[in-house]
Amino acid sequence: MPHPLDRADLRSRVQTRIDVELDRWADELAEIGPDVVDLTDPVRALLQGGKRLRAGFAYWGWRAAGRDDHEGAIALAAAMELFQAAALVHDDVMDDSETRRGAPAMHRALARAHSERAWHGDPERFGTAGAILAGNLCLGWCDDLFADSGLPPESLTAARPVFERMRGQLMGGQFLDIVTSMRPWHDLADDERIEWARKVIRYKSAKYSIEHPLLIGATAGGASAADLDALSRYGLALGEAFQLRDDVLGVFGDPEVTGKPAGDDLREGKRTVLIARALAGADDVTTTRIDQWLGAPDLGTDEVEAFRELLVATGALEGVEQDIAAGAQVAREALAAAVGVGGEAREVLTELIDATTARST
Repeated sequence: MPHPLDRADLRSRVQTRIDVELDRWADELAEIGPDVVDLTDPVRALLQGGKRLRAGFAYWGWRAAGRDDHEGAIALAAAMELFQAAALVHDDVMDDSETRRGAPAMHRALARAHSERAWHGDPERFGTAGAILAGNLCLGWCDDLFADSGLPPESLTAARPVFERMRGQLMGGQFLDIVTSMRPWHDLADDERIEWARKVIRYKSAKYSIEHPLLIGATAGGASAADLDALSRYGLALGEAFQLRDDVLGVFGDPEVTGKPAGDDLREGKRTVLIARALAGADDVTTTRIDQWLGAPDLGTDEVEAFRELLVATGALEGVEQDIAAGAQVAREALAAAVGVGGEAREVLTELIDATTARST
């Protein structure tokens, strides 16, 4: 059975549009000189493949409003992928991540290029600066493609406030994530830690991954206020469940499938709902182990396996799996309430509930 995001040949068409636009933008930057390929080539590599989740929800949001297939909706979907690329590049810098999709993160790749060329200065600083600029380029290109998508002007005017809210809330969510990583956690009660971690994923991931792209497409398509409300509830619940699954895969996933080394989320010290639930179920000895291991960059294979066992023993894994199932159920109920959504769009949005929550990548 084909993946729901391959309906309407979506992923292939989005990739084609991205490639066409990248060629045009690269030609414009080439006027500056040959060095700019160090920016454009990594961006091009990052935008090859991927799940195309945000593109899919933007496109099927348009279709959910009762609209027919439109190349402008494909361009709108491609714009969401550029937004995603910007978020990934900047997130990797802030998290000091080593890899992205099985390859060196952009700031790492640029630092390596600096070292190999024996240039003056600090390779890490060069890599960070270059990655920030590359992410900024993607943000700008996203806005350009949104505006030049070819959709009717009234559609873009209607969707623009949602687009701007997505952009602003992602930045706020990223900062909230930084605050969460720095503030003392043991000053909070168990339920406060869990809610704080959920708030981070809500604004750093869930909204821009599913809710906002879906609403951008549906608002552009002219969906009713009642359907937009239902789709918002669908998107937020499913977006949170999607990120919770990501957090589980970041610890328990197969590196050959996820493209990330086993336990990287633990080494990076990510204060996820999974960790918050573990602390809620931990005794003093277990709490001490979590404090020692979480954020340890040299965490070895044995420690990662012991950490996994700890997450199971405290009930954290089971609790997060229940959270994921609950989010999927809320999404189903919300979609049922979107009475104006029918046909293929309803089928795809239904299939995407399982595709985003029961996955291995």
